[in-house]
Amino acid sequence: MIKTWFSLIIALALIPLSNAQDPRSTLFEAADEALESAQSANAPLLAPRGYSNGLEAYSDAANDLVRGRNTDRIQNRLADAISSLNDAAVAARAASITLNTLIESRDDALNVRADNFATALWTDAEEAFNSTSLALEAGDNDIAQARAETAEMLFRDAELTAIKAQYLSQTRALLAQAVQDRVPQNSPITYQKAQELLAQAEQAINENRYEMERPLRLIEQANYEARHATFITEKIRSLRDSNGTAEDIILAHEEQIMQLASATNSVIQLDIGTETATLELISNIENSHQREIQLTSDLENSRRQIASLENEIRELDNQLNNASEEHILLVQRLEIEEQLRARFTRIETMFSLEEAQITREGSSVVVRLVGLTFGSGESNIRPEHSQLLDKLYDAIDTFPRSRVVVEGHTDSYGGNQANLRLSRSRAEAVGDYLNTQLGLESFRVSSVGYGQMRPIANNETSQGRARNRRIDIRIETQQE
Repeated sequence: MIKTWFSLIIALALIPLSNAQDPRSTLFEAADEALESAQSANAPLLAPRGYSNGLEAYSDAANDLVRGRNTDRIQNRLADAISSLNDAAVAARAASITLNTLIESRDDALNVRADNFATALWTDAEEAFNSTSLALEAGDNDIAQARAETAEMLFRDAELTAIKAQYLSQTRALLAQAVQDRVPQNSPITYQKAQELLAQAEQAINENRYEMERPLRLIEQANYEARHATFITEKIRSLRDSNGTAEDIILAHEEQIMQLASATNSVIQLDIGTETATLELISNIENSHQREIQLTSDLENSRRQIASLENEIRELDNQLNNASEEHILLVQRLEIEEQLRARFTRIETMFSLEEAQITREGSSVVVRLVGLTFGSGESNIRPEHSQLLDKLYDAIDTFPRSRVVVEGHTDSYGGNQANLRLSRSRAEAVGDYLNTQLGLESFRVSSVGYGQMRPIANNETSQGRARNRRIDIRIETQQE
């Protein structure tokens, strides 16, 4: 019934509408959402009555729309559909908790395709499930519980039947064909062994249907014995048809033993029977097998030793390569350091002690312009300092690709904010001079003012304050 209604809804949804604004999408939006919510909650299975009522009202509304009926009528039916579908969704979610174990048993049966391999049991189980859902939906909890137990039992029976049908069918088919071929009459011992193994496999499945390792092993053995019994029967019939004697049978058996002995380079005697010869042959085969195992073990040990030696060689090669690379890097670093030291010495020789102090800070060279002074509160570059700044340019040019930071500093007199502005103004004045007067690229020069924040001497003395009022030129040589 539900499937029929749903098919009708799908068909109606495909009917083209003349209205360009598609009134259906507007009218049915809330109902479509309710329908989707009910389906996602599995309401067709867990709340079938409410879902069917909602689906029927939905379908009536769709039919009315196609027939051009009154909009109010359509909206009323859609309201009924929404109400029923929403109630069904709520009931289905509650049922999914109440019927959790029943749903699990149904899922397990589906996973082993019980609907195909145990059709009758599956149909009965589905009917019992539907009856359970209807009772639960009607509020008959006791009846629902009883029917749920019946449905779960049927699903579990269907699951077990499906498992047996899938795993035991080949063996049963082999044994059935063997009966038709009169194998039990000709090879009763081997045939009986196959039957016993099949019974053991079925018993193992009955005991634990979710652990198939042992049943599968027993099934494989049963299949082998069933085929073996059929082979023995065919051999017996072949001997009968050829009118072979007992001597012919013995000689044929001995010929097979002799062929095997020849293949294994064994010398055996058959004049005292085949038992002693067979035991000797088995012993020779076992010895050969043990020798093969030992040779395989020796070969594997040799391979491991070779692999270990190869790893050692690779490690030594890596160490040698790393050492070579480290040596090259060390030489390069020493060369760079030597070049830097030579340039640093060159810069030191450019200035007198009264003009500048030269220091190194990591990869940077700091030129402290002790000979560059400013008037109180001023930031103008005086003409008498041009020669000093020319030397500064030459020092910077020692590192042609370096970046330059002009750092301005003051003493502690005058207030923090005022000193900060003054230091920044003086640093910018020097930077601008390097750029505009001496031609240093602007992108290489930056200026910063630190005010009184980085003193290098005591501000309580005039000598200390004089040292703190300074311009530092930081030449960043890492670009070289």
